[in-house]
Amino acid sequence: MNSNLITTSLRIVFPLFFLFLGSATTQAQTEPWTLKNAVIHALENNIQIRQASLSTLDAQAAKSEAIGGFLPNLNMGANHSWNIGLNQNITTGLLEDVTTQFTNASVSVGVDLYRGGQNVLQLLRANLAILASKYQIEDMKEDVALFVANGYLQAVFSREALGIEQAQLELTKFELRRTQEQVQAGVLPEGDLFEMQAVLASQEQQVVVAQNQYIMAKLSLAQLLLIQDYENFEIAEEDFTIEGQEILVQRPTDLVAKALDYRNDIKLALTNIDIAKTDLRLAKSVSKPSLSGFYSYSSRISYADRLEQTNTFDLVEVGVVESTGESVVRPIYNQKVVSALPIEEQLKLNDGHNFGLSLNIPILNGFSLKNNIERSKINVERSEFQYKQQVLDLENSINQAFNDSKGAQQAYVAAQKTLDARSKAYSYAQSRFEAGVSTAFEFSQAKLQFESAESAWLRAKYDFIFKIKILELYFGIPIANL
Repeated sequence: MNSNLITTSLRIVFPLFFLFLGSATTQAQTEPWTLKNAVIHALENNIQIRQASLSTLDAQAAKSEAIGGFLPNLNMGANHSWNIGLNQNITTGLLEDVTTQFTNASVSVGVDLYRGGQNVLQLLRANLAILASKYQIEDMKEDVALFVANGYLQAVFSREALGIEQAQLELTKFELRRTQEQVQAGVLPEGDLFEMQAVLASQEQQVVVAQNQYIMAKLSLAQLLLIQDYENFEIAEEDFTIEGQEILVQRPTDLVAKALDYRNDIKLALTNIDIAKTDLRLAKSVSKPSLSGFYSYSSRISYADRLEQTNTFDLVEVGVVESTGESVVRPIYNQKVVSALPIEEQLKLNDGHNFGLSLNIPILNGFSLKNNIERSKINVERSEFQYKQQVLDLENSINQAFNDSKGAQQAYVAAQKTLDARSKAYSYAQSRFEAGVSTAFEFSQAKLQFESAESAWLRAKYDFIFKIKILELYFGIPIANL
């Protein structure tokens, strides 16, 4: 297993370079990190996932706005004005420098009776946008989880490889002591001792290399999770076994058919088609006539004094009868200045009602409606093409993952057979060396081949585990279930 676990497998998933966490973890982790904890930590702090969550909130706000489209518009207004300067005194009728005050208030209600179904379509689109946002987040979570699992398994592999090298080092030390005793006893030549010392030095070097690889793997994983306390960062002792091989007995075509029901990226592509079709229906609905109703109530208040007629009057001559010469008079009632009427009475006296219907029929709008419809049609086709491309990409990815898993299975089985054979050969060479019938060089060669087989088996094991997990992801099995 190299520094980047299963590089070829990562080509079948979306690029995962966007894994940056929102905030670094500053407190020490008292417990070793399990794969599940690492994945959960990444999903909770990934900044791209957080941004996508904001898109969900925005879609929910759009849904609330669409629901509000079914409700009537209700507005209230009021104003109070002062007229200062040369105005007619309503008491004397003369122009004077006076100040008058007036208050106007109104309430209006408007309701859409018909808008070509736009309210229903806007609510439908808002619901689809929320669904699309959720699919997008889930798809991003799968990519993030896979990327974290890659780094975590690399660290586990490096730790197990270090354990193997350390165990071999202890065994080499033991064999060196036995060789020294046999050389001193004259059973083995001194050259075998030199050979074993060289083997020990090589083994110590391999332990140092394995230690550095393990440290770098942990460091990479800690940086991936933005853990600042590198010294106390440890991964848990977990037993990763090879499971899920039953998936390899199925045909790739069956796997593709099942994945189409589970994959969030496919669901997202289908939802985008529904959104595009809804946008097309919305664009067409704008070209339909719309009918709305309105009603308003208004009144006003004056704070100026007023003239009020009294019960007394004066007779004023208005003419003369031509035949008799008698005067024609009429009564002119006297007036007095009184204060303004109470507010309640003024509101009743001065109120007014306005109601009616408003019909709007689009006829010519600079071709904007027509062009919007055409653009919406193009967007529908674009979304359908994207879905078809998504399905093709999924088929290619599953075929690649299936072939990779099959190859990894065969490589693991072959590595297991090789390890078993090398283990027996190593045990045989060890027995011959301890009996003094073989040289230290022959023993060191058998030991080197056994260590190489053991390392190849360990690499094949985690390669197989990871590639099986990639295949399982197409069916919604969480990565943390390793």
